[in-house]
Formats: sequence, structure tokens, C-alpha cells
Amino acid sequence: MALRLIELILPEERGEEISELIKEHEPLGIWNETIAEGKMLIHVLLTTEATEAVMDVFEKRFSGVDGFRVILLPVEASLPRPESPEKKPSQQEEPQPEQPPEEKVERISREELYQDVVDASRISKVYFVMIFLSTVVAAIGLLENSVTIIIGAMVIAPLLGPNVAFSLATTLGDIELARNSLRTNIAGILLSLVFSVMLGFIFKASPDVPQIALRIHVGIPSILLALASGSAGALAFTTGVSAALIGVMVAVALLPPLVTFGMLLGAGHIYNALGALILLFVNIICVNLAGVVTFLLQGIRPLTWWEKDKAKRATRIAIFLWVSLLAILMAVILIFGGR
Repeated sequence: MALRLIELILPEERGEEISELIKEHEPLGIWNETIAEGKMLIHVLLTTEATEAVMDVFEKRFSGVDGFRVILLPVEASLPRPESPEKKPSQQEEPQPEQPPEEKVERISREELYQDVVDASRISKVYFVMIFLSTVVAAIGLLENSVTIIIGAMVIAPLLGPNVAFSLATTLGDIELARNSLRTNIAGILLSLVFSVMLGFIFKASPDVPQIALRIHVGIPSILLALASGSAGALAFTTGVSAALIGVMVAVALLPPLVTFGMLLGAGHIYNALGALILLFVNIICVNLAGVVTFLLQGIRPLTWWEKDKAKRATRIAIFLWVSLLAILMAVILIFGGR
């Protein structure tokens, strides 16, 4: 059972409200201590699934209170160990079917997810180095027709963060996050493309190499792979699964076609390069479409009603655009003989 510790800073006179306020969310422990300047620090230990609901309660009740602050911390271990809740019917209380218990989400909280995604989508020197390294390794793997080396490039997975961030930004209607993640994604793709063109020109990449030939055609398996990759990338962030492992799935849909396109372009194989470019576009669309749908199914929503309305409009527009672009590309593939 994954746990989280919420630290809440409030004026002393408001600290007594906490226990009653979150009683229905079954916290595993609540501890209070008085700190300087008439402030109280409240520690709340609870399961990961209950974290989002509790933080929403705190924000709704105390967001206008002077000095209010919420800090969320992961808990590696806690003793005594928390017992799994047992749902036993009470003999003294009659069942109330009209008021079913609130369903808990099996994921990390919205705020924790947001912070993780923002950190993974920033432009930095490390990001550019990862792009360079993954491009070089992928190019070598393609030229040497080595699946093992290509997988090694995908483990680096630098394109996971920006794509998941863009999907989350769409789901939440967050314009700033969408702008930043799009900028990071474009910068990474352009940098990888430049390196790929240079490597293709130097080593004279050939479309006859089997691993390269695999990535100049688009088919139904390619689309299914990209959809699965997008869903896996979103789930990696929402459930705490290792992003490095799931990043391989996103990378397999984005990095090899991108490097293939650049190398064939640099080697002068324009027609075959266009096939890899179409595959790249299809994969980008599928990854982001699947990411948005996965976040929606996971119940990722903004807190306030006006943010929810904005997010709903943004999500509908994004899904319509992704589906329309995918349909157009599939029509192009069918017209020009894609398999």
C-alpha cells in the first residue's frame, strides 16, 4: 500500500477543523504541532489513492487563509504497517444503497502528477545531451541492423516527458504547460533531426538495411504500437511505474522513425525518407491521442468548475484534431500504396 504524507500549515485557530474535515477519507494518522508566529503544522498520513481528494478539500476550504501552505511528501515506509481496510457490513447500521461509497482513484494525485510531468518536460542541458546520445546510438543500431543497440537508444527515452506533458496539458486545458511541452518536444525533434541528417550524410544510410526498411512503411501494427505507447507513457506517470521502462515504448514509436527520416534525408533517399516522416507523424498523433484518452479514463480533471469547462473544450478540440489528422494521413497512406 503506497502512502503519502501531507504537511499543512495553517493559523492555530483553524487547525482543529482538520480531523472532522477529512474524516470520510480515512487518514491513517493526524498529528499537530505549533510552530512560530501563531502557525500550526498538521501532518496527515494517508494512502496515495486518497491524496487527491484530501488535497482538494484543503484547497477549497483554506485557499483564502493567510499563510496556508500544503506540502506533499512520498513515504517510503511507515511503522506500524498500515492494515488493509476490510469492508465488513455493520450489524447495527442498515445499508444505504442510495449513497454508495466514493470510489478512490488508483493513481497518484493530480498535483503530484503535474509536478512530475513539468519536471520531465523542461528544456535543459541534460535533455539536449540525452537527445544527442539517443540519436547517435539509434543511428548506429539502424546502420548496423542491430535491434539490441536500437533498444539501448530507446532506454534513454528523452521524448517521453514532453509528449506526456502535452497530453496532460490538453486534458487540463493548461495553455502554459502545453506551450512549454510543445517547445521542448520541437527542440528535441529538431536537434535529433540535425544529428541524423549529418550521420546519414557521413555514413551513407541505405533503405536496403532491414531495420531502416522497417521504418519507411506505415501499417495497422504501427498505429496500434503508437497507441499502446501513448497509453503506457501516461500510465507510467499516473501510477508510479518506472518511467524509464515505459519510456522504451514511447521511444520505439518516435525515435527510430525520426532518426531513419534524418539519415535517409542526409543520404539523398528523399522518397524513402518521406515514408519514415509519415510514420513519425502518425506515431506522434497516436501517442498524444492515446495519452489524452488515458488521462481522461484515469479521471484527471482540474479542481474548479471553470477550469473543468475550459479543459473539456480543449480536450474535445484536441481529440477532434488528432483523429482528423490521423484520418488524413491514413488516406494518404492508402492512396500512395502504404502497407
